[in-house]
Order: sequence, then structure tokens, then C-alpha cells
Amino acid sequence: MSYKKASDVLPRSLLSAVQQYIDGECLYIPRKADGKLPWGTHTETREALRARNREIRARRLAGCSAVELARQYFLSTKAIYKILNADKNG
Repeated sequence: MSYKKASDVLPRSLLSAVQQYIDGECLYIPRKADGKLPWGTHTETREALRARNREIRARRLAGCSAVELARQYFLSTKAIYKILNADKNG
């Protein structure tokens, strides 16, 4: 997210109206609902997590315990079970 100077992008009348409510403070303006992108669209995080989860499932099938997987991946055992069960539910 980048910041833009309101006086550079808003008409003077609109800027004046906004200043009546919030003067000199930061204001977050969310995207329109149809302009929202899914989480992880601009990064490779989603694919990295998918790969990690595939690896966790494979190691579990190979006999690694949930407790050991939790230690190796710095996750809680509950998170490991969620990953293992997501494959069954999804």
C-alpha cells in the first residue's frame, strides 16, 4: 500500500469535505468490493504454504508424529492437525 497526498488526487471540494471529519490525520480508504484481490496474489506465500503443507502430509504418511512435525515446522500440534484434516475436508 502506498500513500498519496490527498491534495494531489482529490478535487478541492472533496478534500475540504473530508477535512471536516478528519483533519491532518491518516485515513485508510479500502478498495471497492469488486476490486479486492485474494490474499497472497502479489506474493508467492500461498504456493509456499501449499508446498509446506504437502510436505507435512507426506512426512505424516511416512510415519512422523504430529508432535515432531509441530517441532520441525514451528507450529502447534493443533495447526498440524488442521493441515492434515484440510486435505480430507477440502
